[in-house]
Amino acid sequence: MAVQVEFLKSVPYFCGLSIAELHSIKEVIFEKTLQRGELVLIEGEPAEVLYLVASGAVKVFKTSAEGKEQILNIVRPGESFNDVSIFDGGPNPASVQAMGPVVLYGIRRSDLEIILRDHPLVALNVTKVLAGQARHLGSLVEDLSFRHVIGRVAKILLEHAGDGTGARPRLTQQDMAAMAGTVREVVGRSLKALEEEGVIRLERHRIVITDKEALKDMVAAYF
Repeated sequence: MAVQVEFLKSVPYFCGLSIAELHSIKEVIFEKTLQRGELVLIEGEPAEVLYLVASGAVKVFKTSAEGKEQILNIVRPGESFNDVSIFDGGPNPASVQAMGPVVLYGIRRSDLEIILRDHPLVALNVTKVLAGQARHLGSLVEDLSFRHVIGRVAKILLEHAGDGTGARPRLTQQDMAAMAGTVREVVGRSLKALEEEGVIRLERHRIVITDKEALKDMVAAYF
């Protein structure tokens, strides 16, 4: 599948660029496809490529010495990952794994440097992207430090609920535990508690939000 200019228009890095500029950038972008469970990046290895998610989703995570996983972010179409290491020259700060079939667009560091030189607007867009990522990580630290587990689980449900079209990856209870900084059993008890409150309904292989406003209230209450 060829890199689509229409897709590039939706990527924050290239916001405001002309069609001609996007066509020139398209020439240095390569495509990479993965299946569920395949690793894109491994924490600590040299960083060479900035990735954009074209379709599917990947999880960005760190693993402790004991093997415990902490998911830092789930990256979806139009979003990027491995940004910081590409710009500061350091190693991959986290591992990245496909959550299902994924199509990625990659830009090598050397090509990105040329893009930044030839298209100054991209440099301005970079600051906005990195600021958004810093804000996300700040919110994650706040949640893990101060928010009760039930509140964390409720927030995850609100932020990652699908619409039935399959556009979002299905999160397992283990995924939710890795996002909430806890274990699967605690997530299970939290989901049961939310069901007893009448804000969700647990069905086979899916969770249905039955009262979105009440779920939002619980996010605020469990802080």
